[in-house]
Amino acid sequence: MTGKIDQIDIQLLKALQRHGSGLTQRELAEVVGLSQNACWRRLNALEKSGVIEGRTVRINRRALGKNLVVFTMLRTRSHSREWLDTFRQHVTAIPEIVDFYRIGGDYDYMLKIVTDDIESFDGVYQRLIDKVELDSVTSYIAMESILENRPIAL
Repeated sequence: MTGKIDQIDIQLLKALQRHGSGLTQRELAEVVGLSQNACWRRLNALEKSGVIEGRTVRINRRALGKNLVVFTMLRTRSHSREWLDTFRQHVTAIPEIVDFYRIGGDYDYMLKIVTDDIESFDGVYQRLIDKVELDSVTSYIAMESILENRPIAL
């Protein structure tokens, strides 16, 4: 963007996070008090600047039978660029891994895995440890989702 994000941009972003693609451009323009053309120009600028990285639909994972969420913490002995590149490719090829972070602290990486059940998770675990050497793997099973997919505070 050529300028800073203003209150209208923030209102656009809030509406998009809240309603996703469920609003027409006309409805979105009405929500933020702009003409359709002005709204389109702002959305275009937010996309071109990288503030908006894409538009997705939030899916109720439970409605699809994805009842198990597991947070897996990984520690490795290797920290070379080559190992990390191989590891990133391997992890991103496993579709059940929906979030992947390099972290500080006692562990090196944290994964969020969403799958059907414990047997499905075991299959993900087996694929995860199959191709890369890891020092330790610790998994925490989520018992209840209290807050999930919360919009970013703006």
